[in-house]
This record gives sequence, C-alpha cells and structure tokens, in this order.
Amino acid sequence: MKFSDDIKYLKGVGPKISEKLAKADIYTLGDLLTYFPRTYLDWSVTVPIGEAPFNENVCIRAYVGSVVREHIIRKGMTTYTVDITDGRDIMSVVFFNNKYVKNMLKNGEEYLFYGKITGYGSHSKSMTSPKFSVIGEGSLKMKPIYPQTNELNSSLFEKLIKNAFENVDDIEDCLPENIRNSYCLMNYRDALYNIHFPQSYDLLSEAKRRIGFEELFLLQIGLSRLKLKALHSTSAVIRTDYTDEFLEMLPFKLTGAQKRAVGDCYNDMISGHAMNRLIQGDVGSGKTAVAAAVIYNCVKNGFQAAVMAPTEVLAQQHFKTFSSFFENTGIRIALLTGSVTPANKKIIKQKLADGEIDLLIGTHAIIQKDVIFSGLGLAVTDEQHRFGVNQRAMLGSKGVHPHIMVMSATPIPRTLSLIVYGDLDLSILDEMPAGRQKTETFLVGEDVRERAYGYVKKHLCDGYQGYIVCPLVDVDEDDDNAENEKVSSVKLFKELSDGFFKGFRLGLLYGKMKPDEKKSVMNDFADGKTDLLISTTVIEVGVDVPNAVIMVIENAESFGLSQLHQLRGRIGRGNVKSTCILVSDSKDIKTQQRLKILTSTTDGFKIADEDLRLRGPGDFIGQRQHGLPDIKSGNMLKDGETVRETHTAAESLLKNNPTLEGGEYDLIKARVNKMFSKGITLN
Repeated sequence: MKFSDDIKYLKGVGPKISEKLAKADIYTLGDLLTYFPRTYLDWSVTVPIGEAPFNENVCIRAYVGSVVREHIIRKGMTTYTVDITDGRDIMSVVFFNNKYVKNMLKNGEEYLFYGKITGYGSHSKSMTSPKFSVIGEGSLKMKPIYPQTNELNSSLFEKLIKNAFENVDDIEDCLPENIRNSYCLMNYRDALYNIHFPQSYDLLSEAKRRIGFEELFLLQIGLSRLKLKALHSTSAVIRTDYTDEFLEMLPFKLTGAQKRAVGDCYNDMISGHAMNRLIQGDVGSGKTAVAAAVIYNCVKNGFQAAVMAPTEVLAQQHFKTFSSFFENTGIRIALLTGSVTPANKKIIKQKLADGEIDLLIGTHAIIQKDVIFSGLGLAVTDEQHRFGVNQRAMLGSKGVHPHIMVMSATPIPRTLSLIVYGDLDLSILDEMPAGRQKTETFLVGEDVRERAYGYVKKHLCDGYQGYIVCPLVDVDEDDDNAENEKVSSVKLFKELSDGFFKGFRLGLLYGKMKPDEKKSVMNDFADGKTDLLISTTVIEVGVDVPNAVIMVIENAESFGLSQLHQLRGRIGRGNVKSTCILVSDSKDIKTQQRLKILTSTTDGFKIADEDLRLRGPGDFIGQRQHGLPDIKSGNMLKDGETVRETHTAAESLLKNNPTLEGGEYDLIKARVNKMFSKGITLN
C-alpha cells in the first residue's frame, strides 16, 4: 500500500470504520500515520507501591492478591475492587461499572497498573480505574494514547496504525538528504514510527524534532510562496518623495527606527509592486507617526488612503491624531463608523467615490460593499491581530492592488514573527521617542488594595487622572461560582463612587455600552472632566490621555502578559512618571513568577519571550484569524533555534529554486499545498 491510498483498503478498516475515520479528517493511509498521540503511558518505569507519590500518574508492577469484589452502590453504579501487591505493600484498585475486570484480572498473576495514586496515608493508598496490562513481551514500553472521538477509542487507533506500518510499502521523505544531514535529522519513516511507538525517550525526542522541523520548514516554504504571490504590480506608484516635507511639519523628531520604517515603506511604494508590510512596535514606539508619513506621501502623489481600526474608540482616536498631523495641509479626512448617522454616511460615501476625501478612517464600516474609493492607493490596518484575513483582504480589494500596511503593538517574540508574519515584510520599531517616561510596576496582594487606592487618590488630588481595570463587566449576585470572586467594573464603580472615591468624578466604560455612551465617557476622560475611569479591557487600544499617570489592574492573574503590557501602555504617555499596580491574590507559583516579569521590564519583546517560554505559542498563533494552517507540533515554536534553522533552510532552498520545479521538489510542493489546502494553493 502507498501513503496516499484510501484508508478503507487497510486491514481492519471497512466502510463503517472509514466513515468514522473521515469525521477525524482521516481519509488516507498517510492521514492515519500522521494522526499523532496526544500523550503516552510510560510503562517503562515502575515505582514500588510504598514510594509512589500521591496525586501523580505512576506505573505500578504488582500481583493481583485477591478476587475482584463487586459492590452495588446504587442503581446504575457498581464498583469492582481488587487488592494488588508488589511483595512489600498492598494497595486497593477500584473500577466503576466495568464488569469485564472480573475476568481480565486473575488472582496470582502479575500486571502493570498505570494511574493516579490517591489516599491519605502510606497504608491507605489506592488507584481508581487505572489502565492495566498483563506482564509479557513488549509490555514494558511507552504506550501511545490518541485523541479519541465518540466512536473511535485510542486502542483502535493504535491497532490500525500498527497495521498501517506493516502494510505500507514506502514512505517518501520530502526533506532533501542534504537538509537532513545538515541538521542531523532522522529519516521520515523512522520518525513516524518513533512518534507512535517510541523505543526510548531519546528516540521520541529525536522523532518529535524531525516531525516538527519538517512541519515548520514546509510552513515557511508556504509563507514565502504566499509573499511571492502577493507581489502584484500596482498603479499606485509613488513618483515624488514628500517625506522630508512632512517631517519638517512635525513638532518632534522621529527616532532612528521610525525613520528606517518610513524608508522601508517608501522603497516598497516606488518599486512598482504593491507594498505588503507590517510595522510592529511596542506600546508608545510611534507607529502612528510612521503611518502618517506614509499616508502623506501617498495622498500628495494623488492617491487616497484608508485606515481601519478594530474599535470605534481607536478609530476616533486616529481621526483626532491624523487631523492634528495633517492640519493646514489640505488633506481631506473623514470618519466612518457604525455610529455615524445614515444621512452623514451617505454624504461621506458620495464624497469618497467622487475623490473629495483623501483619507478615510473607520471601523469595519469602511469595508461595506457600498463604500467605493475613486483611487485607493494605501490601506492601513491597525491592531491587525484583531481582524480576520478576509477583512484585511476586503479593505485591499477596495483598490487595484493598493499598498498594504498593517500595524501591531502586540509584542511577539522575534523568532516567532518569522512564522506569524512570514507572508509580510517586517519593520520593527525598537526605540522609544525621546521624553517617554518608563512606567513603574508593582505586584501586590488584595490585602494592600486600600493602600493602592490611597496612592491613586493622591495622584487625583494632584490633578492627574487614573484607571482601574477589571476583568469582568458585571456578575450575577445569585450566581455562586468562581467568577464572582473576580472584580467587576459595574459593581466596583458603584462601590467606589459612594465610598473610597466619593467626591471625585468617576467614569464607567465597558465594551457592550452603546457607541454614543462610550464616546461620551471617553471624551469626558480625555477632556479632564473625569478623574478616574473604571473600565474593562476596552481601553487596551486607542486611549491616549497623557494626564493619566496611575493604573490599578484588578485580578491581574486573569490576563496574559502581553495584554497586561498593552493595558499598562495606556499610562506613561506624557512626560510624568507613571505607576501601574497589579493586584492578585493568586498563590500559584508560576502565576506569581509570570506577573513579576512585568515589574522587572517594560520591554514588550522581552515580555513576549517570557510569555512564549511560560505559556507556549498558543496566545500568538492560536487564533485562526492569522490565516495560518493548523500546526500539529506547535510546541516546537518554543524552540527559537529550530524556528531559525527552518527559516534558513527554507530560504536557501527557495533561493536556488523559487518555483519548486523538478521531480525531487514535487513532494515538497504537494505537502505544502496540503498544509495550505484551506487557503491558497501554491502551484
């Protein structure tokens, strides 16, 4: 049989089982062999009963020392209990509603039992519903455990995969021999076998490395090909450079990183091909100023520009900022959001179509079908991770291959950016504008909350403003669950307005408020009519109030590090020293370690590296909106060295053969096409 053969022809698989396998996206022999275990039962290391730790999975080698005792607890619930011994200690094993163990566990015979030890003392240990296996040839190994479906269990997958290995004639290796040798990788067949049936921990580790390397290598090949496909000719070619003219109007000087980013964009826009660039920078690094310089160049060359933001709050902030940048330049700006009245929307759309608007700023409202540009040359998407791939594409489709700029303040490890942004050119803003104050961050327990509020009150009395951020909007007083232990913005607003901050002007902001209400609250805060804003994470982006210098984040353990860093970025935006106080009573050691990272650095990239190390890559690429294929070996992304190696290997291969022509590259092309099968085909 071949790797590509229909699974229904495999021994042990008929029409019924093949239908069930199809529900797990298994159609071919290759699909089955790449259906990897989710974990392993390690039968290879056994522990004596007396030394077995509580509440941990262990493997016990022991004899059955009694008959299986049946006890009916109630209707529908029967227990089956048996005593086992390793020669020194005795332990009871309990099974629920499993009548078959009466015949499977024979008194006097030796078995392996794998499960979690429970009990209260060294003489009262027990195991509940463990996996067990008779001692025999091949039993002392690691047993694969597969993701189960409602109709297919792990044992059936194990049996079918063993049959597959016995029947498959050849498993082609898509990695060229020179790459395998250069990076010391085992061949594909051996890697697959040791993923399913590892003969040792070392071989399992090498197999995982080989499979992960190949997957990341193919992913980077695919992303590089996507980038090549995106090289469209554009009619929005910039003929004249107005960068210096714009910079002379600014009341401040750009950092070196900002100047480099503007230069990158200009070079893209004069190339004759459509720009497709990400501007990535930490909170406060000046991405908006870079965008303004690029927009100015575009408009002065006779084209329209659009800026799309994920929220009305951010769109309104951009409208205010760009209006300030382009004051007295003659650039005509309009704001289009869901809250604009129908009459005004109609006027804006007509002016846009007639070429009477140079820069349109808005939310998803600007990608509606009836929004027509007369000559869109530049499409800018801010906080790009909040938009789906299709939404960004819809904005780009408003013109004929316009230049695309996406901006993100979400820090991401530099190695991981090779994957997440592999189809984009990247400019990183790694310098802070002069005058920016570093924000001090403290981690305190809930017993110090009143002192923290007192520190906030001191700043308010000095004429400054502040935030208190809550993880919840509101809670049901009658709902007796863990969420009620978290602080809600609505409840806290009521308590503080009549209590600790009575006499101060408090505002309340959360995402589900009506747009007009949110706008009113934010305008009051920006205009200094509100002293303290009680909010959810809706302030994470788009809020720029330099007079706000103090922030308290309740239940800080509820947020990811990158999100906390984003929230903290709402303060420290002026020239006054700012303070962020994280409140958490979590006793979890890892949580405390994670939160303390924020107290030691304000570098978003360092924070992202720590988030990757502690939490894995899920927060960065787990969202389908990135448009990336699913990655089975996602944890390999923690290994920055492997990511760099696969990037180098993919670049080298494509440099020599960018179109993957030739028989030896057909398998690479086929594997990449399958990986990207839900998106674009890379022919």
